[in-house]
This record gives sequence, C-alpha cells and structure tokens, in this order.
Amino acid sequence: MSLKVTNLAVLVAGSLLFAAPVGAQVMVGGAPMYATKTIAENAPEAPNLTTLVAAVKAAGLVETLGSPGPFTVFAPTNRAFEKLPAGTVDTLVKPENKAMLTEILTYHVVPGTYSAEKLMAGARKKGGLTLTTVAGKPITLKMSKGKLVVIDQKGGGAVVQTADVNQSNGVVHVIGSVLLPK
Repeated sequence: MSLKVTNLAVLVAGSLLFAAPVGAQVMVGGAPMYATKTIAENAPEAPNLTTLVAAVKAAGLVETLGSPGPFTVFAPTNRAFEKLPAGTVDTLVKPENKAMLTEILTYHVVPGTYSAEKLMAGARKKGGLTLTTVAGKPITLKMSKGKLVVIDQKGGGAVVQTADVNQSNGVVHVIGSVLLPK
C-alpha cells in the first residue's frame, strides 16, 4: 500500500492540528470567559451582561455568585432587560425594591450544574424539564424549532443564545429574555 500525500491531505491534517480543543475558550459579548474563574469574576467582563451585573450588585448577590456553588445561571443580556417595560430596571435597582430584585435574579439560578446537553435531553421529553430555582419557584425547559427555551411561570420564553459557559462554580447559559416568577 503506497501513501500518496496531496495538498488537500496536508491542509486537512494541519487544520486538525490547530483546531480548537474540546472545552475551548467561550466568548460572551466578545469577551473571553474563563473556566477557572467564578461566575462573579467572569460576568463583569462581558459587555452584553452589564445590566445583569449592576442588578446583581444592587441585590447584594455578588458574594453568593462568587461562592463555590455549584450553580446554573440563566443570564439575561442587556437586550433582554431592554424588552421590559420602560423604567422597570431603574425601579428594581432602588434599595426599597431589593427583595423583589433578589427574587427575580434568584429565579435565574438553579442549584447544581446543568450542561446544555443535560438540559436538552430533559427538554425533549414530554412536558419538558422542570427545575426548581434558588427562588423556590419552577422554570421549565423545552425545545422549540431546534432551540433550547426556558419558560418562566408567566409563560414567557427565553431562548438560550450561548450555552455551556463553564465557570469554576457552575455554568452559565446566556438567554435573550428576563425570566419572571409569579
């Protein structure tokens, strides 16, 4: 058997050699997220999560999201917050509304680490996958048109835009809408 090396074979072999390894760097809003850092350390680096970061600070949850966890966080983007009625975010971050803000933010957090693979496996089952959030209220995950969607108690759906942003204390899934508990 003779070995014939072609330019295409060399190109393919070279591409495989320099391909991103499994578990490669995940970017959120153009910023690298590091699996060696906590959720609280990574989130402020993402320019599309600044509203969420400000809300987490206002609620006094930075220390919690920096703790060992593990947590699964469904992180709404700035655009997700912009979908809320005008003035909602400004009202929520006021000190007198800290309890309401905390409830909404903890409604985006589930104890444990749930990869997109695990979430999608459950979401494909009849009725989807229901998880209890840190707020003590349920969210349901379903598949819709090939996309993973998180359904809140009010029936609103948030599509997972960036999945499996691994952190040292859990995993973040970036979503396109704010989840609202009843």
